Amino acid sequence: MTTTTASERPSSSAGIMTLLSIMMFLEFFVWGAWYVTMSTFMTEAKMASSIGLAYMLCPLAAIVSPFFLGMVADRFFASEKVLAVLMIIGGAAMFLVPGAAKQGVAPFLGVILIHALCYMPTLGLTNTIAFANMTNQEKQFPLVRVFGTLGWIVAGLMISFMGVDKTATPFLLAGGAAVIMGLFSFALPHTPPPAKGKQASIGEILGADALALFKSKSFGVFAIASFLICIPLAAYYSYAGRLVNDLGRPVGSTMSIGQAAEVIFMLLMPLFFARLGVKWMLALGMLSWVVRYALFAAGAPNAVFWMIILGIALHGMCYDFFFVTGFIYTDKKATKEIRGQAQGLLVLITQGLGLGIGAYLTGEYFNQTVGAATGTAALALYPKFWWACAAFALVVLVAFTLFFRDDSREPVADARGARDVKPPSIEPAETGAV
Repeated sequence: MTTTTASERPSSSAGIMTLLSIMMFLEFFVWGAWYVTMSTFMTEAKMASSIGLAYMLCPLAAIVSPFFLGMVADRFFASEKVLAVLMIIGGAAMFLVPGAAKQGVAPFLGVILIHALCYMPTLGLTNTIAFANMTNQEKQFPLVRVFGTLGWIVAGLMISFMGVDKTATPFLLAGGAAVIMGLFSFALPHTPPPAKGKQASIGEILGADALALFKSKSFGVFAIASFLICIPLAAYYSYAGRLVNDLGRPVGSTMSIGQAAEVIFMLLMPLFFARLGVKWMLALGMLSWVVRYALFAAGAPNAVFWMIILGIALHGMCYDFFFVTGFIYTDKKATKEIRGQAQGLLVLITQGLGLGIGAYLTGEYFNQTVGAATGTAALALYPKFWWACAAFALVVLVAFTLFFRDDSREPVADARGARDVKPPSIEPAETGAV
């Protein structure tokens, strides 16, 4: 199996970094335009009882995406071209949302599912394209990924500025942005499939090669922790907006505070990475989950808005320190031929299984603890719900810190027993790995 060294990676010119930054901006503008406000739209459209089901669709699509990436992006077509086609089709589906919603819950969910099936593979594709065109992932990826956060913020601010938080307009905005990104993707750096021309087995096509990562005990611990921590994360995506709405605040702009904080932490990531290393970056991210839900639980009954705002702001540390570090860790553990599969596997574990099961479990628990209550009546019922989320995240954090060891510098054997010895992109003294 061939290996990829730092010298073999392409030169990350300013032009390429600019293209990658625009790619990330549009990628997360699309998601941020509709995802947070979907629950308020569904409530207005008399579909509130199906909110939990609606938020399971993206995770369901994320379960499919690793197989798609392993079959297409890693083997047959250039990643930027696959990204373009998926975005255009997914954008077209969003334009159908207003009409589908008038027809009932099933048509609405069907159109959302079509969009999700097109969109979720792009999370792994954009990471693959970015990593393939960088020379120093730890320093460059956070600076590029921060534009994704900016895209989410701009989308949220636009929605609240236009006063359309509860309408179908956010879906149309997302559709237009997706089509634009699809066309823009053809201008991205050419990223050929790493396994092109190689004879494929059924296992390889289904992404089974990425399972070799589990030969590393620590990667297994990381994967399990990633899956489990996404269960309470589903509560944030599904019901933090409801909490803000019950406080009488605009959902889009208020929730974008989390992404604004994400920008700050993203820019600070290289410094923290150098001091803390992989393990404690991940642990600090999970600790932020615990604190966030505790703030929601303590602040909701008396409508202490600053506590809710602080909890939302912690999303920056929650996402950056855990997920972005996880993307980097996974890419360093994967061999060149399976990087697309590896990123897809992480999407499956987190955005797929974790958020999918989490959406169902937290949805059921929310119906038991808060139910149909709204406004002041709902605020008094929120503590039990959010304290349970905090306790769950705390258990995951403790288990992770006990069993995980940063082995990102150790060689990884692929499915055929070959090893990909990839030298670190920064010196050991800089990483502060624990």
